[in-house]
Amino acid sequence: MTPAALISKKRDGAELSAEEIGSLVDGYVDGSVAECQMSAWAMAVFLQGMTTAETAALTDAMLRSGETFQWEPQTDRPPTGDKHSSGGVGDKVSIPLAPALACCGLWVPMISGRGLGATGGTLDKLESIPGFNVDFDIAETQRLARELGCVICSASPKLVPADRKLYALRDVTGTVPSIPLITASIMSKKLAEGLDALVLDVKCGSGAFMKTREAAHALAVSLVETGKRMGVKTAALVTDMNQPLGRLAGNAVEIDESVACIEGAGPADLRDLTVALGGELLALAGLAKDDAEGRTKLTATLDDGTAREKLAEMVHAQGGDLDAPRPRAAASEVAAERAGVVTAVDTEALGWAVIELGGGRKQLGDELDHSVGLEMLVRIGDQVDAGQPLVTLFANSAGREAAQRLVAAAVTIGDDAAPEPPLVIERID
Repeated sequence: MTPAALISKKRDGAELSAEEIGSLVDGYVDGSVAECQMSAWAMAVFLQGMTTAETAALTDAMLRSGETFQWEPQTDRPPTGDKHSSGGVGDKVSIPLAPALACCGLWVPMISGRGLGATGGTLDKLESIPGFNVDFDIAETQRLARELGCVICSASPKLVPADRKLYALRDVTGTVPSIPLITASIMSKKLAEGLDALVLDVKCGSGAFMKTREAAHALAVSLVETGKRMGVKTAALVTDMNQPLGRLAGNAVEIDESVACIEGAGPADLRDLTVALGGELLALAGLAKDDAEGRTKLTATLDDGTAREKLAEMVHAQGGDLDAPRPRAAASEVAAERAGVVTAVDTEALGWAVIELGGGRKQLGDELDHSVGLEMLVRIGDQVDAGQPLVTLFANSAGREAAQRLVAAAVTIGDDAAPEPPLVIERID
C-alpha cells in the first residue's frame, strides 16, 4: 500500500499489519515518506489509538531503524536489565539504583536523557559531578557495562534514529500525549539495549506527565504489554508525583541526596522507591526468587557500602570525581503566609521554579547552573505555623524572584487534615 492508503486505513480505524507499519517507519527514516504524510499518520494514531499488536510492531520498527546492543548468549553472561521513569521532580532513583543493581549481579547499560519540560534529567544531574562524561558509542557503553556492571550515558546517534525524527514531529503536531506513540518511543530506546528485564516507574500526579491515575495506569499497561510481546520480562510501578521525590530538586543537590541514599541515609521515600524498583527488576531478571528477596538483596548493598563503592567506581570510569566539591548556590527561604495544614503541592510549578533559577533549559542549548535548586522542608499532611519556612531555594541572582513566586504559589495550606499520598499506587506485571 502507498503511504496515503495506509494513512487512510488508519484514519478509518482499521488495524495495520506489522509490515505496513514497518514500511511507514522505514520510509520516514530514509525520506521516501514525507513529513506531511507522517504527520497525518501520527494524528490518525492519536485519534484512533493502536492495538497492542500495532504498538509492538511500531516499537519493533523503530528499534530496527538503527544499531542495537548485541550481547553474548545469556548462558555466557549475567542478565541485563534497566529501569525507566516517565519523569518527575526530584526523581533521582537511577543514580543510586544502577550501582546497587550491579552489586547484585545485574548488568545495567542505562541509557538516560536530559530534562524535559518541568522534569529534571539524569544526565544533567550527573554532569554536575566534575569531569563526568555521558557520551559513549555503543561498543564503549557495552564495555563499561561488562567491566563495571553499570554505566549511565546518553543515547548514541545511531540508536533508534526513527524515534528522534518522530518525537520532533509529534512535538509540532500536538500528538505527544498519544499512549501508543509514547510507548513506542520509550520501549524502542530501552529495548535497543538488548535487555533481558525491564522495570518501569510510571509517575502520576501534579508533577507527572500523566496527571491522573487512570492515564498512568493506561500507559503502564501499554508499556508492560509491549515489553512482554517483544520478549522482555517487564513490570511497572505506578508511583506518586504529587510532591517531589526526596527533598532536593536541582542538579548538584540531587547528586548529594543520591549519595546520601546510597550510603544508607537520605529521605525514606527515595530509599523505599529505589529498593522497590530494584527488587522488582532483580526478580524479573532471575537474580531473586521474588521481589521481596530482591528488595532484601538491594537493601544490603545500600547498608554495607558496596553500592557506594560501585557508584564511585562508575563515576571514575566515566571521567568524574564523586568526592570533588559540588558548589551549592546561596540559600534563602520561602515561608508560610498562614498557619494550617499542607494540603497540596503543585509539583510541576516547583520544577519550573528550578528552571527559572537556571537549573533546567527554557530552550535547547541553554547552559545549566548546576549549583541551584530547592529543598522541600514540608510534606503533604504537615502542620505548619505562619512564617514557618516551607522551601529553601539555592539561587544566584538570575530568576530568584520568579522562582520565589512560583514556590509560594505551589504549596497550598488549608485547615483540614490531608493524608500523605502513598508512594507506590499500583503494580502492573
